[in-house]
Amino acid sequence: MKNYSPSQKILDNYADVLVNFALNGGKGIKPGDTVYVIVYEYAKPMLMALRRAILKAGGHAITDFRPDSDKKHPYDREFYYYANDQQLSFFPKKYLRGLIDEVDHSIFIISETDKQALKGVDPKKIMKRGEAFKPYMDWRRDKENKGRFTWTLALYGTPEMAKEAGLSLNEYWNEIIKACFLRDGAPVKKWKAVTSQIQKTITKLNNLNIDIINVKGPDVDLNIKLGEKRRFLGGRGANIPSFEIFTSPDWRGTNGWIKFDQPLYRYGNLITGIELEFKNGKVVNSKAKKNYAVLKHMIDTPNANKVGEFSLTDKRFSKISKFMAETLYDENIGGPYGNTHIALGASYNDAYSGNIAKTTKAQWKKLGFNDSSVHTDIISTSKRTVTATLKNGKQKVIYKDGKFTV
Repeated sequence: MKNYSPSQKILDNYADVLVNFALNGGKGIKPGDTVYVIVYEYAKPMLMALRRAILKAGGHAITDFRPDSDKKHPYDREFYYYANDQQLSFFPKKYLRGLIDEVDHSIFIISETDKQALKGVDPKKIMKRGEAFKPYMDWRRDKENKGRFTWTLALYGTPEMAKEAGLSLNEYWNEIIKACFLRDGAPVKKWKAVTSQIQKTITKLNNLNIDIINVKGPDVDLNIKLGEKRRFLGGRGANIPSFEIFTSPDWRGTNGWIKFDQPLYRYGNLITGIELEFKNGKVVNSKAKKNYAVLKHMIDTPNANKVGEFSLTDKRFSKISKFMAETLYDENIGGPYGNTHIALGASYNDAYSGNIAKTTKAQWKKLGFNDSSVHTDIISTSKRTVTATLKNGKQKVIYKDGKFTV
């Protein structure tokens, strides 16, 4: 069913979840809020549904409707073909500063029409472009830290995404609908109930006073030091769906190795067979079976050789059962053993349990929160046991057979 499209009811439910739950930390937008909505051509029906939902909630929508980049119209690839160094580094400072000052929330809809649109492009150019836009991400993060900005990501299935995942478009959308509770009569209410369940596990983890986490299995033996005043997060609406429980550890305390059995779609490329080894927080060895050059140039980007996030998904929470060839879903997959993923690059500041709004850049650095233009999630679904060493020296298994045991 290549021409499958979701019903209007499904789209309205989807928009309701994103606008009235995902934004503002599970509370939805308030009248007068301004929402920046980024949507590509293929997902135009979603743009219509989102704007309606925003208007009904009393908000304002600034819409960013972008051209698809596919084999017939290689919009993104052509930029890297023609752009010189000055153009790669161009940063529209006044425009983006004004945008950040204006908006209260953002919604980004992923709808890729070519999963490998930048295959063969010099990865140095891709990383240079990402570095150029780092100030924008810094401004956004600073506003978020002050409690004045929230965001969410969601997926709109395309034939190309479904094909990459080995599914029909109908099967692909069924996975989206199931994972986001879009057939439920009251999806926002359902999401709040699921979030409440996730929060109970998070509270238990945060009460343990964990010092070091060890992840061990056939494909991993990795130690993660949490660091000072860290907390676990999850179910907060940033990403729909999101069943993961995660934190941003002190990058300096990461030691060991891990292999990833899931492919990584990043920078318009497919990278497979990734292996990483850490020593004192930095990647000291890396491998990939396919497109290693892209992985290596990413790791060589400033501070992208350090861990910014560690995450676990409990298979009892997740409704995702199929590989979707999209990080947003694959980092939340349930399956027989749940999943583990780590992100190389930038940390999430809200994993700090102190006063985020008043923490300075120097203090973030002292706490071991990583700062980078990169944030790349890499996923493993292999069997593993996670053991926590508590600050009192005791050890406790917190995750086994795809489930939290706290």
